[in-house]
Amino acid sequence: MITENPVDITSVLMDESAELSVSVTQIVQRLKGTHLHSQLEKQAKECLHKPEIKLETLKDDVRRLLKVNWEKRILKSLNSMCTELGIPLARKRPVPEQKELTNKWNEMGTDEPGNADTNNLTCSRLHLDVLVGLRNPNNERSEDLTVRSHWGLIQVSLNVRDIPQMVKEMYPELGLTYGQLGIDDHTHVPPVVSEQDSAAAQQYSRQGCPTGLRAQLWSLILNTTNDPEDITHYEQLKARVINHDLLVDNLIYKDVKLTASNDDYYFVFEDYLYQVLLCFSRDTAVLEHFSYNSATPPKSCIQNKSGSEQCAMVYPPNGVIPFHGFSMYVAPLCFLYNEPSTLYRVFREMYIRYLFRLHSVSSHPSGIVSLCLQFERLLQTHLPQLFYHLREIGAQPLRIAFKWIVRAFSGYLSTDQLLLLWDRILGCDSLEIVAVLAAAVFAFRAENLMEVTSLASAEAVLADLSTLKVMPLLQIFLFATSV
Repeated sequence: MITENPVDITSVLMDESAELSVSVTQIVQRLKGTHLHSQLEKQAKECLHKPEIKLETLKDDVRRLLKVNWEKRILKSLNSMCTELGIPLARKRPVPEQKELTNKWNEMGTDEPGNADTNNLTCSRLHLDVLVGLRNPNNERSEDLTVRSHWGLIQVSLNVRDIPQMVKEMYPELGLTYGQLGIDDHTHVPPVVSEQDSAAAQQYSRQGCPTGLRAQLWSLILNTTNDPEDITHYEQLKARVINHDLLVDNLIYKDVKLTASNDDYYFVFEDYLYQVLLCFSRDTAVLEHFSYNSATPPKSCIQNKSGSEQCAMVYPPNGVIPFHGFSMYVAPLCFLYNEPSTLYRVFREMYIRYLFRLHSVSSHPSGIVSLCLQFERLLQTHLPQLFYHLREIGAQPLRIAFKWIVRAFSGYLSTDQLLLLWDRILGCDSLEIVAVLAAAVFAFRAENLMEVTSLASAEAVLADLSTLKVMPLLQIFLFATSV
């Protein structure tokens, strides 16, 4: 059974920012007693008398050994899941099954594979546990650490912006003197769509997109088209789904059934979600995001051979193993696009630009580690009494807010409010505003939260976000707090 997302954990080892500050000595000390430590020691002895070996080379060797060791673990985990479920990672569908799937392509919500009850979906709690375990050994004894930095769950030192910086550098357009769609719905709409100006569309969306123009503006910002070659590419992916069955299809079915199918806003889009996500799993073009992601795609042995590295290949083909809630990245887009090929193109671009960062560990300002740290810092700085109170009763704020952050609030806000939030993500080219909104929600419910005495009661206070209005919350938190 896979209990961790391999894309996420590998990136912990590969994060280029961390490698500059973590010394080889400290890494080796942490590995003492392991098989990997003996491998490192053996290589070190062999290199002892080689003057051309430098410290940076040894760091690279350590990193490479850690990466290889982890990828072997992933390979073993994927094949163990195969054995556990009694089905192969991939198989060619028999012709009758291909015909049946072709006929049911637009009605897949009425059917599901026999193994859809698998419990191998990774939950957000496991993702958070990975982040909580991150440490920078160079900072463990640092005199720069404040008492406040130990209040929270995230103990990695990264540069995150406080409110005055954000107001000045990122969100001046959210100011009270600017018109905001979501508050002032009579705001003037410039002719950015007719002019097909992507940069102008992105600038405009910082103040929100009109409902009738949002789909066009987002496509323009993301530079997505629905040209004949795009439609052909989508049809090719559809053919791959029809011709071959993948083990991850079961994870996709399970996730849609557990999340979107039970959501009052999104259950009607169940068929679209299956179509998009099944095609997404086969799209090798998604692999391009690993070139600027600190993660590496998981690999496994497709054919039933010896399991040697010679038969290892990226699996699934797009390099992304679905986890619990993954379908909620697609669901809001179904309100904007009713043509499957267009919906697919927009989702894929949203994923490789932004959404992958929500489940990949890195030091990027829009990465999940920075977002979690920023959320905690905002509460610690501007609502210290609330943060300390919740911490003391065992209700660490991040344990409550993490599920909102990792989904960019999809499934928690009403759809119209979620789309207003995502307007600003696209407009500012950053996920930072997700952490700001999470802190703003706590600020809004602070009076009630100060009265709770347990994690369960704190979660109850924050259980329903469907009535919240995003823009007033953000403006009050950013601009009233910065005064």
